[in-house]
Amino acid sequence: MDIITKYFPNLTEEQQSQFMLLKDLYKDWNLKINVVSRKDIDEIYMRHVLHSLGIAKVMEFKAGAQVLDVGTGGGFPGVPLAILFPETQFHLVDSIGKKIKVVDEVVAGLGITNVKTTNDRVENVPGQYDFVVSRAVAQMETFVRWIKGHVKKKSEHELKNGILYLKGGDLTEELAKYTTAQIYNLTDYYTEDFFETKKVVHLPIKYKG
Repeated sequence: MDIITKYFPNLTEEQQSQFMLLKDLYKDWNLKINVVSRKDIDEIYMRHVLHSLGIAKVMEFKAGAQVLDVGTGGGFPGVPLAILFPETQFHLVDSIGKKIKVVDEVVAGLGITNVKTTNDRVENVPGQYDFVVSRAVAQMETFVRWIKGHVKKKSEHELKNGILYLKGGDLTEELAKYTTAQIYNLTDYYTEDFFETKKVVHLPIKYKG
């Protein structure tokens, strides 16, 4: 937990207690429905929570903003971001029902009211959002196809509406065709070795009506 307050020192008491409670909730639910590896549970704050919050180092979501988390798995990056931005609305989507069940239980346990979940493929989910977030669930080209039509036309943030994607490794080839993509290295924000190859990719998406 110290690693979270190290990089996010201005958390409210409620946010601190929610982040503290988060590990126990995941530990309990992981025994029933395995969504996070055992090693990762022990290092959940660095490998999952802090990694998810890398998006917050790049983008501060405004009150009332709407964010879609595609392939959320056990709730990452959506749940940590929802704690950090309580006035932003998050919609967490995953096609695997047992993962969404864990997310629902964790969200209820944390008392978070700005999260809704859907167990379905994102192509079947209606609605438009300011940003689409995810943790490397597919190659960028595939991901862009999945989220077609889900990005709002009007941008209200410093960065243009589009994708904020947590990715790792050499992205030169994968992003070659996306000339507007901007890469933010998480080593610019975090000092731990775990983040050495980790990045946030911002890809603006042009509205197609």
